[in-house]
Amino acid sequence: MGGWVCAAYGVACYAVFVGTLLYAVGFVGDLFIPKSLDSGPTGPVAEALVVDALLLAVFAVQHSVMARRSFKRWWTRIVPSAVERSTYVLASSLLLLLLFWQWRPMTGVVWRVDATAAVLAIRIVFWLGWAVALVSTFLLDHFELFGLRQVLARLTNRTLPAPEFRTPLFYRHVRHPLYVGFLLAFWAAPTMTVGHLVFAIATTGYIAVGIRLEERDLVRDLGDRYRRYRERVGMLVPRVKSRAVVGDRGAGPL
Repeated sequence: MGGWVCAAYGVACYAVFVGTLLYAVGFVGDLFIPKSLDSGPTGPVAEALVVDALLLAVFAVQHSVMARRSFKRWWTRIVPSAVERSTYVLASSLLLLLLFWQWRPMTGVVWRVDATAAVLAIRIVFWLGWAVALVSTFLLDHFELFGLRQVLARLTNRTLPAPEFRTPLFYRHVRHPLYVGFLLAFWAAPTMTVGHLVFAIATTGYIAVGIRLEERDLVRDLGDRYRRYRERVGMLVPRVKSRAVVGDRGAGPL
């Protein structure tokens, strides 16, 4: 693939991701869009549970497997290394769009918060979660994380520098602020339906597994530096202040 073709492909994949992310905000928060976690035609709960679980499982497998180093070594024999990350982002986005399209709502209410002040507080947490997740990607390297930097380097015949061990804002307090942001957004619901609860539990479980896989890779790559960082800084909840932090590039949810 020529440099311009790679660049056009990477930009197109990024555009699909941005659209998917914006739709995801509305899908989880039941905002602005015609079909969300809790909207659409309903059917038998057992059928909905099976379909939703399969959709979540397919996304989780793709998202984790394609992020593993062994898969990347095999995959880049087929696709140029410059577009490997863009292809990963595109595949993740398309599977998320499939999930949004085929999701079966389960509208039984698990809990409902009616007090105006409490609803406002929950909505603030929801938007704070998305903000933390987005800012966390820029603290790492947003454009490399989503494949743009790689295709632009291919276009200009540059070599990307190796990842650095550094100390960006949130990473001084928790090792995975990106996941913290997603968890806040997924669980902050004034009305928690059965379907929303299934989604929140499943994504929380996936995040727990993803962290385990990601940290295994980071220990392998960084050795004692990451082990010492892990001892000082909490995974998702702040433990103690730390001066050492690493930007990770593992199997995140988008």
